[in-house]
Amino acid sequence: MSYVTSGREFSRDERYLTTRITADGRDGFPVEPGRYRLVVSRACPWANRAIIVRRLLGLEEALPMAVAGPVHDERSWTFDLDPGGRDPVLGIERLQEAYFARDPGYDRGITVPAVVDVPTGQVVTNDFPQITLDLSLEWTAHHRPGAPALYPSELRAQIDSVNEAVYRDVNNGVYRAGFAGSQEAYERAYRRLFERLDRLSERLTGSRYLVGDTITEADVRLFTTLVRFDAVYHGHFKCNRHKLSEMPVLWDYARDLFQTPGFGDTIDFDHIKRHYYLVHTDINPTGIVPAGPDARSWLAPHGRAALGGRPFGDGTPPGPVPPGEAVPPGHNPLVREGSSPLMG
Repeated sequence: MSYVTSGREFSRDERYLTTRITADGRDGFPVEPGRYRLVVSRACPWANRAIIVRRLLGLEEALPMAVAGPVHDERSWTFDLDPGGRDPVLGIERLQEAYFARDPGYDRGITVPAVVDVPTGQVVTNDFPQITLDLSLEWTAHHRPGAPALYPSELRAQIDSVNEAVYRDVNNGVYRAGFAGSQEAYERAYRRLFERLDRLSERLTGSRYLVGDTITEADVRLFTTLVRFDAVYHGHFKCNRHKLSEMPVLWDYARDLFQTPGFGDTIDFDHIKRHYYLVHTDINPTGIVPAGPDARSWLAPHGRAALGGRPFGDGTPPGPVPPGEAVPPGHNPLVREGSSPLMG
């Protein structure tokens, strides 16, 4: 499977299934607890957003989750982590089957996150930017007591502005560098990435969070790229002006979030590294997965609380990770053998 086209810059296929699951069901899919299944891979930064938001809002029971393995082929993500290699609820081996159930002629990306309608086995949506916003705005009847306001109305214009720049230059920017098919395309993406990271560092120097004094959707979206930076993007994608750990403000900011319940406890560094280094064979033909970096550095003190701010606003942290959803020990420094993830 090839991700790089010689002589061309990377262009992401953004033709998503944009059907929405809403409180009023206007697209034919009303919010109903237990009806849908959120399919993710812990390796994927776009899916990681949905995992974090679901956990922060306490939607684990209302929206059950299926976790695909970290490695896929040209056909699809697979449920190789489950007994018999099938999702126990959907009964399928490959996520591709749920896309084809929706549209037998489907010719776009088989992506995660995807929300599947369990009664029909069909994918409803894979529109990852909208999925997390709808979890905040449409699933409110099923939020846990104390759930934070991740997309408050008074801050939405600011959040949207930050998200647009972060997506263009950082979230997708690392891919535009890593999958560049020419030196010029690579250097263009590289410059935009680090110029944006410099601006974000300036913004976060005196502010604990990106918008306002609490965690918002903007922090979730930046975090999922930052947490993969040193493990993958710095070397594998040649985003190597500096490591994250060499950018003091962003490194402290990322560790602050990592140590916040709902963020770091969703991260599986083993899955992240195996996905990128094994799937992108045109970039890493040997298939060697790096042993480092040492993830224990994510637990070092960050000092960001001195900036003030209230992580969950008037709300409260999420409780322990539900049984069966914890990242395996050895894949995350927050998780110890025989225990649930530590609460920071």
